[in-house]
Amino acid sequence: MEAGMSTASKKLSLTTKVMIGMGAGFALGVILNLLQIGWINEHVVGGFFGMVGRMFVNALQMLVVPLVFFSLICGVAGIGDIRILGRVGGKSFGLYLLTTGTAIAVAIIIALVVAPGSGFTIEGVDTSGVTGKDAPTVWETFAAIVPRNPVAAFASGEMLQIIFYTIILGMAALMLGERSTGFVDACEYMNELMMKVVEVVMAFAPYGVFCLIAKTFTEQGIGLFLPVITYVAVLVGALLLHLFVTLMLYLKVFSGLDPIMFMKKIRPAQIFAFSTASSNATIPVTLRAVTERMGVNNSVASFTVPFGATINMDGTAIMQGVATVFLANVYGIDLGVGGYLTVIGMAVLASIGTAGVPGVGMVMLTMVLGQVGLPIEGIALILGVDRLMDMIRTAVNITGDAVVTAIVAKTEGQIDMDVYRDPTAGVVIDDLHIDPEAEAELAAHARRPAE
Repeated sequence: MEAGMSTASKKLSLTTKVMIGMGAGFALGVILNLLQIGWINEHVVGGFFGMVGRMFVNALQMLVVPLVFFSLICGVAGIGDIRILGRVGGKSFGLYLLTTGTAIAVAIIIALVVAPGSGFTIEGVDTSGVTGKDAPTVWETFAAIVPRNPVAAFASGEMLQIIFYTIILGMAALMLGERSTGFVDACEYMNELMMKVVEVVMAFAPYGVFCLIAKTFTEQGIGLFLPVITYVAVLVGALLLHLFVTLMLYLKVFSGLDPIMFMKKIRPAQIFAFSTASSNATIPVTLRAVTERMGVNNSVASFTVPFGATINMDGTAIMQGVATVFLANVYGIDLGVGGYLTVIGMAVLASIGTAGVPGVGMVMLTMVLGQVGLPIEGIALILGVDRLMDMIRTAVNITGDAVVTAIVAKTEGQIDMDVYRDPTAGVVIDDLHIDPEAEAELAAHARRPAE
């Protein structure tokens, strides 16, 4: 009997375990929020759950910089031609700007039609601690891409600077030709080693997700949604529309890939993004999803995924569009067509180089509001629900990263369609009991140079 139960437990996929942890965390969090037992909230929720959740997120973030560095070096070297690298980079950048621009434009249109915030009263809202941030110029944004000190950039996790430096290093390795073979081989070994470390960290994912979700809902509850229910409804609706309609339409039109199969294969990354509310922390999971579940060559994925986690903020752009309309209605300010075009431009600009970490959307929103003359203090109206909305936004963000990765890979002939069409491909993501032969074959596929 015990042996049978043990076998059944082993058959549970990692994704299923994470979803169970998420559901259990939500249920426990809502119950504890209703009970409001002081010592449990302080020592169990704020103490133990907070510690475990923070450790899990820290462990994911610990992987990001070395994984991006080694995988990107391998990717650039694997492409084998600087002209192809430029083509991949150009496609990625253009598609990321397109999806972000579309996201906020559609969000503003929906918000203008529904008009959230009309008739809302701002009396009694606590605006203490709300501070704004000046918007950088276009030139400042692009100048900041080049690091003055690469070591400092790596230490502080400045992703766009890290990506820039690593690409330059990879291009230099390409130029050296055979003389760089030892360096590239070492990076390939370290990349495989980092993917093994990812496996170890992922084994603890169900427990980390449980603690994160339980803590969030114990502290936030669901009552915070009531005062701004129309804002939440419009925001969630716009996010889901972009996720299931806009992004899938782009995927089908530009690549011809099956959107239903895509959504099935990106699900693990979406779950982790929702749990951590951090695009950067989800990079290891997204990379494995697109390479091992979808069959995208590592030479493309190692460039587009970290790049997207840094500059692609579809979900955050949608929030900025809806929040701007909401606050304009609350304060009775008519922004006009010019104002909303400014919002679109600012949101796209602000997404370039902004860190993919929890809560960054609020900082970006202060830039946008400042440019169109809306009171920054109004952010206090939506701060209460932002953490929960941030989780959904991040899932949309990383889905956009994966869509662009799949499109670029398909147009470059760098995707294995047999893997993409196989619903069981990429068992490494879903099951910790890995077939060594299958793993070796996947690793060989990832290292295959572009043609």
